Amino acid sequence: VVIILQGRYAGKKAVIVKNFDEGTSERPYPHAVVAGIERYPLKVTRSMDKKKVAARSRVKPFVKVVNYAHLMPTRYTLELEDIKAAVTAESLQEPSQRTAAKKAVRVSLEKRYLTGKNKWFFTKLRF
Repeated sequence: VVIILQGRYAGKKAVIVKNFDEGTSERPYPHAVVAGIERYPLKVTRSMDKKKVAARSRVKPFVKVVNYAHLMPTRYTLELEDIKAAVTAESLQEPSQRTAAKKAVRVSLEKRYLTGKNKWFFTKLRF
């Protein structure tokens, strides 16, 4: 788990899907493909009905290529086999593939949130 430091998603938590330590020809700097949470799930109380709980448990994901200089690693980890299958560096080129990758990330993150795993990852960073 990393925290994005710069840009539109600054202060948001993400997981590294694939890293490029040496860089590539079009990006000659070390970078990583990350999948993270743009909008975190809201607080849920016992008195809320199922429909409201489902709506407040929604997650808005993002997928992005980020320079290592703009990432801060944390001590937390996340098992992400299902996310790795959905998000690749090639899937970020085409807009339709990008939305499909986001949908797959959303499904896997919401499933993980509802099972109660990785609680820290789904809380907003307070700063």
